[in-house]
Amino acid sequence: MGTSARSLASNPSTTMHQSDEFPTDDAQLVRATLAGDRQAFGVLVERYQDRLFNTLVRLTGSRHDASDLAQDAFVQALVKLDTFRGDAQFYTWLYRIAMNLSFSQRRKRRPVASVDVAKERAGEEPMDQGAGPDQDLIQQERAQLVQQALLLLGHDQRQILVLREMESCSYDQIGEILHLPVGTVRSRLFRARMQLKEQLQAMLPDEMSER
Repeated sequence: MGTSARSLASNPSTTMHQSDEFPTDDAQLVRATLAGDRQAFGVLVERYQDRLFNTLVRLTGSRHDASDLAQDAFVQALVKLDTFRGDAQFYTWLYRIAMNLSFSQRRKRRPVASVDVAKERAGEEPMDQGAGPDQDLIQQERAQLVQQALLLLGHDQRQILVLREMESCSYDQIGEILHLPVGTVRSRLFRARMQLKEQLQAMLPDEMSER
């Protein structure tokens, strides 16, 4: 994560001191922030920075880009907090901001979808430290292959797969984030899964043919 986003949570002037009176619900924390309590926004940053960062790593394939996007998303969320209406969860609203930033970034860059680039970016994925050496290697190889396949998909397909398969969002939540009807979410997700399967079949023809 970027230092600016972390500073919102860890700056001595904004660090939360636990007390029974301090709000813990997201909506309460938003109201407290708007009332001038910067400690409250620091709690929101601490609560969601890792989740947002990990999701953006999956979406962009780059830890550096994900860190920058997450940092900018929190800064924009703070600036625009008075526009948060509470009709959606705070994280859903925050994620929308991050997606808009991602779209803007993507428009500024030439789209790249090659196996070599996908391999390079997928190599940035962290290893699971809880597994044994052999199992860890297998898991890392599989995770990298899935990430490579994801990066070869279009942005829309990759986004909906990340939300459903890695964020475990419900269809309603995905529709809320992407401003899509649930029926459209289901159809796009089906097509995205089929495209991912095709990419994985090209990478692992023997293993995928057994499924």
